[in-house]
Amino acid sequence: MHLFSKVLIANRGEIALRIAKALHKLGIRSVAIYSDADQDAAHVRFADQAVRLGETSAESYLSPQAVIQAAVDTGAQAIHPGYGFISENVELARSCQQAGITFIGPNAHALEVMGDKIRSKNHVGDAGVPLVDGVSEPNLSDDELIKATQDMTFPMLIKPSAGGGGKGMHVVESHNNLAGQLETARRIAKAAFGDDNLLVEQLVRSPRHIEVQVLADTHGNVVHLGERECSLQRRHQKIIEEAPSVLLSDQTRQRIGQAAVDTARSVNYVGAGTVEFLVSDAEPENFYFMEMNTRLQVEHPVTEEITGIDLVEEQIRIAAGAKLSLRQDEVTTVGHAVEARVYAENPINDFMPSTGTVLHVSEPTGAGIRVDSGLRSGAIIGTDFDPMIAKVIASGPDRSQALARLDQALQEMTILGVNTNLEYLQHLITDPDVAAGHIDTTLVEARLPEMVFQAPHEKHAQMAAWFMHQQTKMPSSAWNQDGFRLAEAGAVSYRVHSLDESLNHFDVDLDPNAQLLATESADKYIYQDASGAETVTIVAEPPSSEGTRVWLATNEYTGMLVVLGHKAQVLYDLATLEAEERGVDPQVRAPLPGTVTALHVPDGSYVRVGEPVVTIEAMKMEHQLKAPIEGTVTIHVIQSQPVSLDQNILTVTGEATDKTE
Repeated sequence: MHLFSKVLIANRGEIALRIAKALHKLGIRSVAIYSDADQDAAHVRFADQAVRLGETSAESYLSPQAVIQAAVDTGAQAIHPGYGFISENVELARSCQQAGITFIGPNAHALEVMGDKIRSKNHVGDAGVPLVDGVSEPNLSDDELIKATQDMTFPMLIKPSAGGGGKGMHVVESHNNLAGQLETARRIAKAAFGDDNLLVEQLVRSPRHIEVQVLADTHGNVVHLGERECSLQRRHQKIIEEAPSVLLSDQTRQRIGQAAVDTARSVNYVGAGTVEFLVSDAEPENFYFMEMNTRLQVEHPVTEEITGIDLVEEQIRIAAGAKLSLRQDEVTTVGHAVEARVYAENPINDFMPSTGTVLHVSEPTGAGIRVDSGLRSGAIIGTDFDPMIAKVIASGPDRSQALARLDQALQEMTILGVNTNLEYLQHLITDPDVAAGHIDTTLVEARLPEMVFQAPHEKHAQMAAWFMHQQTKMPSSAWNQDGFRLAEAGAVSYRVHSLDESLNHFDVDLDPNAQLLATESADKYIYQDASGAETVTIVAEPPSSEGTRVWLATNEYTGMLVVLGHKAQVLYDLATLEAEERGVDPQVRAPLPGTVTALHVPDGSYVRVGEPVVTIEAMKMEHQLKAPIEGTVTIHVIQSQPVSLDQNILTVTGEATDKTE
């Protein structure tokens, strides 16, 4: 069999690097594409060749025409789309065929049928696959959907027909909320997928999300590689996935696997794909088709770890015309594997995406540990892309050992420069119900209010202050902040702030009995005081007028503290006095860079406290900005306008409280 000599990877980040490594293993040259934001990314560095397609993602990763042209220009014989972006784009598949380039994915017919939730449900229903009750007719208006669902019982679930990844999905608890939720879902669907068709399904209480991996070749052979459990989700986004599921009996496992194979056969599927099902926790023998993802999945590594099958290699071989390397009766699974998705986000601040430059990264290693990542020191995490930055996968002979290894790996992983969900992931996998396998898609949201996250203490402030003191230490002078006195040296003082939910403020007098000693390892120090010695990782951002942001990772706390110099302390004190005099700030600023996707009220409207005024989308998530006080709102932005971090978005003018009679 002749494989390709050169393949273009139409993706970025960890999956682009994963594909490039598989190509390298097969002796195939790889071509990376990139936008300006990724010009120095890890996948660009690793590939044999790299092509800049444009300034933005719309001009690069999201442009089938640009991708095809890059493949033609570089002599690539095939295109691997990875997942997300244009991996399920029918236009790309057809354009590849017209250009004589192999698309490493399914045929256009499968993409069309399975890319539309309404059409796919009707199609697999005809093939005998079980479906959830609901309304799945195309081109229904909001009024028609409301009328068609009037006899359904609540709760219900609204889903974009062309959607994926949980985007635009809304749970509706009553008819009073249905119209508003339909309007929101339709707006999101139109913006995200270019298609505002919606369907409504009966919501299954305490559902389990089970998906089945399939492989199909061009010779009519289809096999499944078992199932994955993806029930640990937040806002319909998967967080932790595992294989196999602890819920299914052997009989149900065979039935759901066959249903996945039947689904793939019904559209003459070719390549790697995933058929997703809802399974009732109370009735695990019953399962219902949700959708088919016609591509590689983010969570494919857990299947690879228990089957020993490299899914990317299989994709490439299938696309080159080879038969499947194994029959169904030859598929075996050994042990258990669990994957955790690492996101650049701040769980303490409602999971707000975190942006910045990665200053330090240390990834775990060891028995049963695998990390799929495109991270490196100096990488810039912006708002152009999804906030997932890495995946940590742990495997073992059984589920308990896989979870224990994952817990240890997450503890060992260190990322400084942006906030991450690493601590949040540890909370989840050590939850007693998760450990026992008692999970469903509602568990994550239910647990969040109970979680207590690490907060910095005086000792961490000492570490940060010591680091800055050693970085900026100069010869003694009466004007330096080194505690100089005419008679004797005084205490060296720093003010240190935490910007997380704790909002801790420390006035630190450097402990004269403490030491911060550098080690041979980059960014590693030994902090020693009367209580003992501790290894700590410390890095700092460039100083600013507001102080220096110092990132540190210790046994008890990982996060960022701001060490204020003399000038920054003065500015902070003045700002504090001003805020106290002003009371609640009437201005609402952008919490991160993004794009305005909705104006909920007209400019000049009278609004109440907490009323949504403007919605900003960033990193594929919507963030509602609400009125801080009651009064008349002045909106400083327009629909579809890009906004920058801390940009003033709206101002509310309250009524005077001291009116003259």
